[in-house]
Amino acid sequence: MSEKVNHPSHYTAGKVECIDALEAATVGLQGIEAICTANAIKYLWRWKFKNGVEDLKKCIWYTEKLIAITEKNNAQTSHTT
Repeated sequence: MSEKVNHPSHYTAGKVECIDALEAATVGLQGIEAICTANAIKYLWRWKFKNGVEDLKKCIWYTEKLIAITEKNNAQTSHTT
């Protein structure tokens, strides 16, 4: 049971665990930007070893959400300057 909780095979690639990659990838991000970034990477990381196409679709969903948030924030910023 411990391996399924602490070091599941679908979150390990070579010597790198997904959680460590997510931590590095989200440095400097906050809130929903960090969440969407981390989730997109997570689903892309594990797709072949866990839920296949479903995980790829989830990756796309989080990526599209991040794009929408970024575009909205950029539009708001350009209106205030």
